[in-house]
Amino acid sequence: MYQDSNRRRRVAELLKRELAVLIQHELNDPRVQGVTLTATEVTRDLSSAKVYFTCLAGAHRVKPCVTALNKAAPFLRRQLMDRLELRGVPALRFYYDESVERGAALSSLIDRARSQDKRNETD
Repeated sequence: MYQDSNRRRRVAELLKRELAVLIQHELNDPRVQGVTLTATEVTRDLSSAKVYFTCLAGAHRVKPCVTALNKAAPFLRRQLMDRLELRGVPALRFYYDESVERGAALSSLIDRARSQDKRNETD
């Protein structure tokens, strides 16, 4: 069981690293400009992978980004088959990762609360 999860983790990291290069250099779609991959989860049988990303262009560009990446998934999978020495390359599905936005929102709330506390202390 330990080996299985270790293999899944290694395959997930390999996919993330290779996909980042492929998306940046091989996709000519302007909708995927500014995409950063944040995580990859591979199923136990290595048949499919969830790829999480953030979009630096902003929240208003998320839907077109998801559409473009999922439309390019078969192309990306074929490219991975040529590049990687895996028995089988998982089917890819892309999802927007909201954790970065939530982290930034929480950080701004904390900063605002701290500044209010400092103002209250000086009063």
